[in-house]
Amino acid sequence: MAKLTQFEQELVERFVEAIELNKEKPGLGNVDIHKARELIKDAGAVVLDVTLPKLVEGENAEEAGIPTAYYTPYTEFKNYIDELPEDKTQPILIVCRKAFFANRVKGLLDVLGYKNVFVLADDVKYLVEAHKAHTEG
Repeated sequence: MAKLTQFEQELVERFVEAIELNKEKPGLGNVDIHKARELIKDAGAVVLDVTLPKLVEGENAEEAGIPTAYYTPYTEFKNYIDELPEDKTQPILIVCRKAFFANRVKGLLDVLGYKNVFVLADDVKYLVEAHKAHTEG
């Protein structure tokens, strides 16, 4: 069995705490398009679009004008750490194409102590389409 350093033990403890918090959330924090829109509209969730640049179809969430949305590509995410909310209870919705990279970023934010982190289980393009359908015309 691996012997963990003090730092690694603390990370594991934070990870375990995050899992316990996620058990209280429907879908362990993975949400559908309807819950995502509710988080944005009613809870003022910060939206982090972590889609890789080469996978963005049309507009990313920020370009599409989704309120509180930021385009923070997964491969460049470390450059955006300073942009995260200071309030670690602020709802955060992480989106991408297939939730793969979004779930990786969620794990990081969980370990950093953010309490209300959610992942859109659908493709971000559906969130963009829903936003445009409700704001245009």
